[in-house]
Parts: sequence; C-alpha cells; structure tokens
Amino acid sequence: MNTNPFKKIVILALAILIPSIIAPVIAKEKLKIFILAGQSNMVGHANPHTIVTLHNSDNARDKKLTQLVFKKGSGLSKKALEGQLNQARKIDELTGGISNDKIKAMAEGAEKTALEAQVKKFKDVHEAFKEKVNSSCVVSDRVYINSIADGSKKAGKLGVGYGGGGKKLGPEFGFGLSIAEKIDGPILLIKTSWGGKSINYDFRPPSVGEYQLDEKQKSGGKAEQIKKNASLNYRLMNESIREVLGNLKANHPDYDPDAGHEIAGFVWFQGFNDQFSPEFRNNYKNNMIAFIKDIRKEYKVPNMPFVIGVLGTGVTAEKVGENQVSIGQREAAKAPEFKDNVLSVESYKDYSLFSNEVYQKGWAKHYHEWDTVGSDRPYHYLGSGGFFVRLGDSFASAMGEMVAKQNK
Repeated sequence: MNTNPFKKIVILALAILIPSIIAPVIAKEKLKIFILAGQSNMVGHANPHTIVTLHNSDNARDKKLTQLVFKKGSGLSKKALEGQLNQARKIDELTGGISNDKIKAMAEGAEKTALEAQVKKFKDVHEAFKEKVNSSCVVSDRVYINSIADGSKKAGKLGVGYGGGGKKLGPEFGFGLSIAEKIDGPILLIKTSWGGKSINYDFRPPSVGEYQLDEKQKSGGKAEQIKKNASLNYRLMNESIREVLGNLKANHPDYDPDAGHEIAGFVWFQGFNDQFSPEFRNNYKNNMIAFIKDIRKEYKVPNMPFVIGVLGTGVTAEKVGENQVSIGQREAAKAPEFKDNVLSVESYKDYSLFSNEVYQKGWAKHYHEWDTVGSDRPYHYLGSGGFFVRLGDSFASAMGEMVAKQNK
C-alpha cells in the first residue's frame, strides 16, 4: 500500500493535466469581415420605428424578419400597428396634419384648450409607441460594426442607429442579422458611405484612368480642385477600411489573431447621382466592373463575393428597367469573368408599397400616419425601415449563396 503523500500529489496532478495535454486544441473561427459601401441609401435614412411596418404584411418572409429584428416578447404585432395607425389618423383629422392648421384656425378659448389637451395625449401615445418599437430592436452579441454614415462615425454591437445622424438605419441592420444565420463564427461589418456621390467621379476606381474635365469645368476656375477630388471617396473608403483592419481586436472582442480574419464579401449600394449625366450613366457598367476588380486587387481577394444593389427608386419593374444606371449594374454583375462571385439584387422588389400608399395620400396632411410608416422622400426609399430590413436580408441571401459555393 502506497502511503507516500508526495506521490499521491504527483499522481493527482498528472490525472488533471494529462487529459488537457492530449485533448485536441479547438481552433477558433476566423473573423468574417463584410464591407458595405455606397452613397445615401447605404448611409440609410430610415427611422428605426418604421421597421414595425413589417407587421402589416402576411408574407411569410416578412413574418420571419419580424422575429429576426425584434426581441422576443416585444408585444409588437399587426394589431398593435393597426391601433397606432388609427390613432395617428385621428391626430391628423383633429390637427390638419403637420401644419396644425385646424387648431391654429380656432378662436382662443375653452374649446381650443380642450382640443389641444386631447391632441397632446394622442401625440404622447404616438411617441411612446415609436420609442417602444425602437427599444424592441435586437442588438447582436455576435455581429459588430464599424460605420461611417456621412458625418456619423460609430462602432460597436450591431443594432439600429448606424445610419444617418447616428440614429437611423440602412441595409446594414438586416444584412448583419441575416448573414449571421448563414455563416459561423464572429462577424464584423465595415460600412463606409457618403450621400450624393457618384461612381464616375467620387468613387472613381483607379483602373479606369483619370477623370476628364469637361469644357465648363476647365474654364470655371476650379479645375485643379476638381482633379484633386476625383476618386476622393474611393480613397477615403479604403483608408477607413485599412484603419479597421489594422485594429481588429478593438472592433470585435472575439477576434483571435491566431485564427485570423478574412474579407468574406462586399456589398455596394449606390447609383442615384450617376443618373443625371450621359457620361456618368453610360459609363456605369465599365466603372462598376473596374471597381470590383480594383477592390479585389486592393485586398488581395481575387474572387471576393460581391453584391450590387440595383438602383430601384423607380418602384416598378418597368421604370427601373428604363434606368441606364440600373441596366449598367445588372450588366456588370453578368460579366463573364464574374460568374458565381458577383450577383445583383433588385432593390425595387423590397420597396415598401404600404408606406408608399400613405405617402401618395399627401404626407403633410396625413403627417402622423406617415410618421408611423416612413421618414424620408422617394429617393431614399421613403425612409422605410421595413424596406431596409428586407433589402439587407436580400443582400445577405445573395452573399450567402456565393459564400456557400466557394466553400464547397
């Protein structure tokens, strides 16, 4: 019988250590990085509470998206939305809409005071509903984002608020949550977006050559400045991306240097400003092809999956099909050298027709009803949160399809 206490300690220590020594080391997942870039509709001009319009739909996909973007037990539903819309219509009936002209026209006195008090109560309920929707939006523990949305620069867990003004949203919210359902491991989104920019000038890819000034620009006294600023946003985009890539741990806590990272895909949503010049719109296809090739070369990812969001502010298939920019985007995606690694996504198919119905009624006279379902003009897809969630999901579906093919 062994009674040596030292031997017992050694045996016990070995029993504890040996399994951990011989156990296989489980490698952590690479950090998957997706770059999102473009102009104002990548910036995003939708107030988060307008995502609630997804509840108006009986479409199976929209029902699934409500479960994706809202916290469990939020209490939001189609019935709750309908109740709020009825109350909003009542406010507009009483006030005359955004101008408040019905109340302004009343004589001072008890009747006006009573109506103002009633309207205030309705408006307080309206604002409380909006805040409830905002606070019900999911915040991801797995997807992080570093975002430039015009002047708003933010980083952290993915949620709403990475769009215009640091409070709104673009396609990044729906994209990030949806792509997380399709791939494993930690995910980081890098978003760089500035409103009012073209691909022919502001995001001009280097390989298409120098921007050529027209006669008016040459004689306008700002020729040198115009030359200097050509491709400025292309350069700013890459500078911002490089900055994040150089400090990944600060941008995602689950980043493991030993596991490394990969740039898993790029999403491009732009085109509005290229519509208004024959040169700009006619060059879109070639500019887009060059942009994709230059980005892949810049980051040394030859077959980087690339999604092009097709400009769809025309709403209908017919109107979108007449737009030379939209045509150029589709044709670029179909270039033979991009087979299986570039896809175009039709944004008009995700348009919020429900929001558009209210807008077409006259948003000013129906302001509180409109404020429930939209937050901007048609060139910003009505600032519809429902639209941007759908579009982000569509981008993620296209991206997931390409990633799956490359991983086979």
